[in-house]
Amino acid sequence: QVQLVESGGGLVQAGCSLRLSCAASGRTSSSSSMGWFRQAPGKEREFVAGITWTGLMKAYADPVRGRFTISRDTTKKTVYLQMNSLKPEDTAAYYCAAGDVWSRRRDDFVYWGQGTQVTVSS
Repeated sequence: QVQLVESGGGLVQAGCSLRLSCAASGRTSSSSSMGWFRQAPGKEREFVAGITWTGLMKAYADPVRGRFTISRDTTKKTVYLQMNSLKPEDTAAYYCAAGDVWSRRRDDFVYWGQGTQVTVSS
């Protein structure tokens, strides 16, 4: 089992920045990939960014590429999502996920955090 706890969400104005954190515990060795997803009201949960624990592979969804940066700290078993130039359309609940394959597909991630809300006002 892998436990994931997100933090760092909040209410900000458009153009501002936030950094989300995802602390992993438990059998983290069973998960090679970490991902951030988001879900806005009435919409499906969508991929935002992903990274391997080695740091060798990273991926971003088109709407956030160039504004968001995913990183990890293996000593702290924590994955970060630095979000810059936030837009109102970034408003959503953001979820951290862990899986054992490199993928952007929601169904390929086995473990999920409880989510943290990000609200961007215009």
